[in-house]
Amino acid sequence: MSKAASTWTTPRLVTASPTVPPAPPSAVSPSLSPVDARELVGSLAPMLHEWLPHQRWFAGKGRAVTGFVPVTVTELQPSDTGNPGLLHLLVRVEQRGATGPPPSIPTSTPSAPAPADDCYQLLLGVRNALPPHLAPALVGHATQGPLAGRTVYEGLHDPRLAELLLERLRTPGALGTLRFDRADSVPSGLAGRLLDAEQSNSSLVYGDEYILKILRRVFPGPHPDLELPLALAAEGCGRVPAPVGWFEADDPSGSGDSLTLGVLQPYLRGSQDGWQLALAALADDREFTTEARALGRATAEVHIALAAALPTVTLGRRQTGQLAAGMAERLDVVARAVPALGPYAPGLRGAFDALAGLGEAGRGRPAQRVHGDLHLGQALRTPDGNWSVIDFEGEPARPLAERRRPQPPVRDVAGMLRSFDYAARSHEPWRPDWATRCRAAYCEGYAAVSGTDPRAEPELLRAYETDKAVYEVLYEARHRPDWLPVPMAAIRRLAGGV
Repeated sequence: MSKAASTWTTPRLVTASPTVPPAPPSAVSPSLSPVDARELVGSLAPMLHEWLPHQRWFAGKGRAVTGFVPVTVTELQPSDTGNPGLLHLLVRVEQRGATGPPPSIPTSTPSAPAPADDCYQLLLGVRNALPPHLAPALVGHATQGPLAGRTVYEGLHDPRLAELLLERLRTPGALGTLRFDRADSVPSGLAGRLLDAEQSNSSLVYGDEYILKILRRVFPGPHPDLELPLALAAEGCGRVPAPVGWFEADDPSGSGDSLTLGVLQPYLRGSQDGWQLALAALADDREFTTEARALGRATAEVHIALAAALPTVTLGRRQTGQLAAGMAERLDVVARAVPALGPYAPGLRGAFDALAGLGEAGRGRPAQRVHGDLHLGQALRTPDGNWSVIDFEGEPARPLAERRRPQPPVRDVAGMLRSFDYAARSHEPWRPDWATRCRAAYCEGYAAVSGTDPRAEPELLRAYETDKAVYEVLYEARHRPDWLPVPMAAIRRLAGGV
């Protein structure tokens, strides 16, 4: 299979498609100048304006897109009469001066600067015309620029282009600014299919053997979804599928950091996620405490391995105060964005005041790398009955630096406790007693392995549960308004100090 590459960077903003003479319907030139780069992205801009805001993984919903900045573009495969083309783009999306909700809630540091424009990874297929099975993947038809007369589509829907990505991971090396690497051999000839699950990234499954996560919103610096599983694999932790391959790019800004773009891991064939298992138990009026207890043990094993593999710190008075202040600031922001939260804000703030009081007492608390977004959907039970933990990206709305910051392990515990509440609340009739028993069993399992019961310091656990519930309120109000009553039920409970 012929493969060619062309790569460029440019700092200039593209706000509209430039007027250019039509180009022949051929592949992008192997070597483009910055002017050609701007021309290409400019010609794609009208269709991206329409297509991008509707993607599940686009974080800037509710704010108008004002322009696109090409960061890097690599031609993974040129298009010809026999092959579809595949363009890899990193595009910075400008939303300056736009109205609507902020792209993320504040960080733990109240004085942190506002987030920069987001950079997204796009994999665009190019054909003369789409076959019927690829019609849902349509992005648009190019009317000008280097791709004039061609059809542009979401390349991950195309099995032929999905196979190309796997081949690149099978043969490590550089292609333009992209670098492909692997930790183990990968067989060839595995058919790829795009998962349609609701998520903040995109995932391809190859032959039920491997899963490739394509990270859509890209940040410079080590990405937890690669960094932590690699560290856990080196520590011998069997609770997390070890990365088999990955690809990255250098940060064009010159920071010296890499941009993690995709991670290939074993696909746990036949496994079921904890969310579906919990809902099935509720539907059958079954207890879930045995599963919850085993899941607590698995969480503790992951935490112990992370503490052994990566540096730990102790949070003193100042750090604990900053942690509480960041939670309080997030509460204020979300209360302004979601009026239903306002009446409960004083009671919720009491949880953060209690956390600050722990810092004033002068007792240090251990902090380490954690999962960061642990819930039932991030836990898979394999056919042999063991639990595995996946998706170490952390909460996508939070800045990468915050997601990589050491935190008390109880943050993950709080996330899972909230997930039991979610499951119980989504069932009719509501089963708060079921959730209470699951929460207790999970903490018991965690304590049996770690030697520390998360309930032993209720102020810390309540603060993290409250912070998580506030995050959930903003998420549901923005993305799934019908689900807003679920976190609001926890808000009412937590505002009463329970």
